[in-house]
Amino acid sequence: MEIRFFNTLTQKKETFQPRVAGKVAFYVCGPTVYDLIHVGNARVFVLFDSLRRFLESCGFEVIYVQNFTDIDDKIINRAAEKKMDPQELATQYIDRYFHDIERLGVRRATVHPKATEHIPEIITLIRQLEQNEFTYLLEGDVLFDVTRFPEYGKLSRKCVDELMEGARVEARYQKKSPADFVLWKSAKPGEPFWESPWGKGRPGWHIECSAMSMKYLGPTLDIHAGGSDLIFPHHENEIAQSEAATSQPFVRFWLHNGYVNINQEKMSKSLGNILTVRELVERYDPRVLRLMIFSAHYRNPINIDETVLASCRVFLERIKNLLRNFDFIQNKMQENEKWNEPDDEAGKDVIRWKSAFLSALADDFNTAQALGAFSDFMKWVNGYLAPSRRRWNGRILSDIRAFFELVEGILGIVPFREVTEEDRDVIQLLENREKSRKERNWKEADRFRDAIMQAGYVVEDTPLGPRCYRSETGLEPKEGLSLP
Repeated sequence: MEIRFFNTLTQKKETFQPRVAGKVAFYVCGPTVYDLIHVGNARVFVLFDSLRRFLESCGFEVIYVQNFTDIDDKIINRAAEKKMDPQELATQYIDRYFHDIERLGVRRATVHPKATEHIPEIITLIRQLEQNEFTYLLEGDVLFDVTRFPEYGKLSRKCVDELMEGARVEARYQKKSPADFVLWKSAKPGEPFWESPWGKGRPGWHIECSAMSMKYLGPTLDIHAGGSDLIFPHHENEIAQSEAATSQPFVRFWLHNGYVNINQEKMSKSLGNILTVRELVERYDPRVLRLMIFSAHYRNPINIDETVLASCRVFLERIKNLLRNFDFIQNKMQENEKWNEPDDEAGKDVIRWKSAFLSALADDFNTAQALGAFSDFMKWVNGYLAPSRRRWNGRILSDIRAFFELVEGILGIVPFREVTEEDRDVIQLLENREKSRKERNWKEADRFRDAIMQAGYVVEDTPLGPRCYRSETGLEPKEGLSLP
């Protein structure tokens, strides 16, 4: 299967093959840890974690690196407001970050490097740039001279002259070019600092990503991903400083996701419509948020409103209902092997839907199209499981379950449930009820049914026997809550 991604650098879809056969070097810009992550952050982390899973499902070994910016003006200022040590604040929000993304079903990266733990690597990289004559000193700071890098602007498609006209000149001092950026900041009184050849200070924002990504993935990355708001200046500056230091291409494939809008308006602090992940997972099943993120192509903007979330809740309920039916039929079939019959055509159908799902993901990770294929597959499965058939094929059911597991493994939207001790207790009640029904002891049977319902389970009597499952709640948002 050919995998193609839209490369922001070349502005076209290209066939993806890693630089080292079978191994993908993948870097994603992580959060600046001074606040809770919001849904704009979540889109990045959910999308590219799922892309990593897709590549792994294709047989690649993925080395997935996502950093933490744990020293920055925002962190220092927020710590001052709270009268806290900046590193204590950063550590607190790193813990909260992991709590929130794990609720969203995002796996941890292969490594989560922190800027403060890579100061030696950052200093070494700046010294290399200094030796290559790409830097200059200005009032204690070390700056990168963009005019020394002829290809500056190749990612954002901006020329230096255009950047000079549109850039804001810092009031603090006059740079050679407004587009020049700080590699090392001299320490202000009361700020955290590290010793360096240029005096006490701390790294600029851009240099940390280059230093950490190249430490763990080498001078040339296969994939570098992030939000489209990072194309300029952050990713543009990463390219300039990395390639100026190594004289090698920094990234082979640049992937950027679109913005998140709330009720058709761009999410921003100035509009007061920032939605944190923590707020949303208190209102909605996390899989609803994942479905919302996957409902649009990753390069397109996505709009969040109550209508979109309601539609995703309905989709999730469809999946849950299908899983209940599937588990019920599969269990019944295992109890009675005479229902097992050959069904080659159904086997071909499962292969066809699986191929459609994977082909959509291979075409620039088109999750919206993949969800469409999965939705059509669910309709087919519902038809295949119709009780009127009363005959099913064990291999086909195994293939269907394997497809569910594939979708869950990549997109994390199929809510398989493990059998708990509480489930086992209810199963015993259900068996007692069936025994009472066979003995025509209806009063006792009703008593067992009431006990099952009080435990939060639903009992349905079907032509194939009783079906029992946990009553699902929490899919609707809480009373009085609405999006900003």
